[in-house]
Amino acid sequence: MDTATANLTRDETAERSAAITVQSIRVELDLTTAPDAERSGFTTVSELEFGSRTESTWIDFIGEAVEQVEVNGVAQPVQWDGARIRVTGLGPRNTVRIVARGAYSRTGEGLHRFVDPVDGATYLYTQYEPADARRVMACFEQPDMKARYTFVVTAPKGWEVLSNRPAVADVDLGDSRRTEFAPTLPLSSYITAVAAGPYHRVDAEWRRGEQTVALGVLCRASLAPHLEADEILEITRQGLDFFTDAFAYPYPWGKYDQIFVPEYNLGAMENPGLVTFTEAYVFRGAATVAQREGRANTILHEMAHMWFGDLVTMKWWDDLWLKESFADYMGAHATAAVTRFRDAWVTFAARRKAWAYQQDQLPTTHPIVADIPDLEAAKLNFDGITYAKGAAVLKQLVAFVGEEAFFEGARRYFAAHAFGNTTLDDLLAELGAVSGRDVRAWSRAWLQTTGMSTLSVERGHDGLTLVQTDPRPHRLGVAVYRLSGGRLVRGESGEFDIDEARTPLDLPADADLILINDGDRTYAKVRLDAASLDAAHAALSTIDDALARAVVWSALWNAARDGELPVARYLDIVRRHAPAEPNIALLTDVLANAGFAVAHYVPEERRPEESAAWLHTTWQGMWAAEPGSGAQLAWARAVGNAAAYDASRAGALRAVLEGTEAPPQGLALDPELRWSWWTALSTVGEATTADADAELARDDTATGRTAYIEMCAAQPVADVRAAAWHRTWDDTTLTNDHLSATIAGVRAGGRRDLIAVFDADYYARIRGTWSERSIEIARRLVRGLFPASESLEPADRWLSENAGAPGALRRIVIEQRDHLARDLRVRAAQ
Repeated sequence: MDTATANLTRDETAERSAAITVQSIRVELDLTTAPDAERSGFTTVSELEFGSRTESTWIDFIGEAVEQVEVNGVAQPVQWDGARIRVTGLGPRNTVRIVARGAYSRTGEGLHRFVDPVDGATYLYTQYEPADARRVMACFEQPDMKARYTFVVTAPKGWEVLSNRPAVADVDLGDSRRTEFAPTLPLSSYITAVAAGPYHRVDAEWRRGEQTVALGVLCRASLAPHLEADEILEITRQGLDFFTDAFAYPYPWGKYDQIFVPEYNLGAMENPGLVTFTEAYVFRGAATVAQREGRANTILHEMAHMWFGDLVTMKWWDDLWLKESFADYMGAHATAAVTRFRDAWVTFAARRKAWAYQQDQLPTTHPIVADIPDLEAAKLNFDGITYAKGAAVLKQLVAFVGEEAFFEGARRYFAAHAFGNTTLDDLLAELGAVSGRDVRAWSRAWLQTTGMSTLSVERGHDGLTLVQTDPRPHRLGVAVYRLSGGRLVRGESGEFDIDEARTPLDLPADADLILINDGDRTYAKVRLDAASLDAAHAALSTIDDALARAVVWSALWNAARDGELPVARYLDIVRRHAPAEPNIALLTDVLANAGFAVAHYVPEERRPEESAAWLHTTWQGMWAAEPGSGAQLAWARAVGNAAAYDASRAGALRAVLEGTEAPPQGLALDPELRWSWWTALSTVGEATTADADAELARDDTATGRTAYIEMCAAQPVADVRAAAWHRTWDDTTLTNDHLSATIAGVRAGGRRDLIAVFDADYYARIRGTWSERSIEIARRLVRGLFPASESLEPADRWLSENAGAPGALRRIVIEQRDHLARDLRVRAAQ
């Protein structure tokens, strides 16, 4: 396949949509071959009806073969380059029929096939965004060419077969069954979907007035005992109530199935009527309230897409933010508003915005409204800018125009553009009309710029001054705290509109802690002044408000990763205050950040000492936490991460795993925690392949087999790491999850001494890999195996010598180089 023709560009797709008006596409899939591992592909027949103002065009398809092409009933010679089928002789109205053979996927792209090791059952599901529908059907693979799709699926008898719409016909063919689904409303190709297999299903419904929506929750049969269907359905109903009211537009897609699928590359995907989720949200063991909150947020994020993205869709990927930023904002907003997880904005402040701040400081940062010239660029723009920064900026927009005006603008937007495609201007027109505010100036300041302001305060004899770099307009809160009886107690606060580099604040300058961005309503890095830092060091965990603590924790982490707060002091603050942090999402993130700081920001000569100290901290935290609590589980998981860098607790960990010593009271040694600890032991040379074999015998599941691969590859033996290194690049049979596990094993414990010999091999391979492998697999390799060397020179040399490499590949290398540069810079500052 010619990679250039596979990588569709914005200009050529705009030309095609100007010439072609698609009405309907009928797709017939024969999936009866799926249980036969020797059969690599399936028959796919597409019949496209469209108008044309040109004599010829192309139709997108990637698969094993194109066998027949008919245009208006007349056979044509097959003209297919592996990605595009050329059709000619078109008239004003056309019917094109294409018979082809698609390929089952093991990479999570197109039609993914999975065999459950527990019971040998085969499961299928599709994942398309941004452009993998063409791996399953011949179609017009661009978001602005919506069509009504009719799917007809032949599959083994006894399987659940699903698509976006309900089934309208079901024919028994003996060993198989042929199911036809109702035509969809107009959809872009990337949000059509099919799933098939012996899935376990729980049925329910949602009623609102005269509307009734059938609900389904599905997962693999072997995971059925762990499927928390009641909670998932409760959140689904809460979300449908909320969005129906908020958007004043009834849910338009008929049914609402939610299916949890294996080896999934994403958190979830908003296919209308058939939302797909990662199985990571089916908890096989203990789960913290933060994990359940994360699942609720994702459920509501995808539900928001039923309107933002599915009902109204961006014309091209430049305006990806029109769906993802809104869904990210709405996920947190709805979770906090209508579910039991009232602290969703705390998690957003600590976790989602941390992702955005990191992405926005890379040299490859981009505006929220990005320039996306082609599909490869689109694939990489599903990032912290498009999701989390966009959502944070929308939170600022809500503060700017008011919540009611924001939602009324959204209602008008849906009413005006239902089932259509839009750009930024379409949304701004509605928001400006209803709010009376200059939203276009706001857009220029926030959506069409890069980077962020850094906010700090100066204390002077004449009061407080708020200082911002890279000035932007903000509406934000500032609060002061005073130490009283060893606690930080909230005092005066104020709301301020600022847009200058310096703004006087009418608040007392003698406070112990001055908290900028109180309420976390704007998007900016916050710096604590020296006195505020001292106060946080002394009493951070005594602040009552979880969102205020989140803003302080975020400020501390940003200062540490910028090299302005010594890592030793950051870790001391964590040791003092993390054990008292009651918000489990905050605690989980703080522990992860501290572990990352030890591994990346501590100078090499001090790393053994700090690694041992951090493992001691996590070990003590696990034993001291309340039995059976989410905090205990968070600390236990942190032990697994820390023990991969220090062997001082190896004997105790093995004793607990083997049952000769009891774990902390209340701690459930579920499979995920056991694998984490065993992998840590393997990484430091305290566990063998025989131990891995024994653990796999206890947990011979899909998750267990993936963990087994990582544990074996993590052994600190040069030959083992070398074999794993070569397997990542050369074994094209590895699934997406098995590839990631092998990469994790290669990188385990930061053992550069075992893999530095492969640095030159990495740079020699990546360009060829980019052209030969799918973008999903290639980017895992390029990003995951980037050499964490002590020099930037190899990366700089490759970038200099490969100026003509694909832009998406260069972007990954540039970003990984920048992460390494930060590591080196922060270490040098200690």
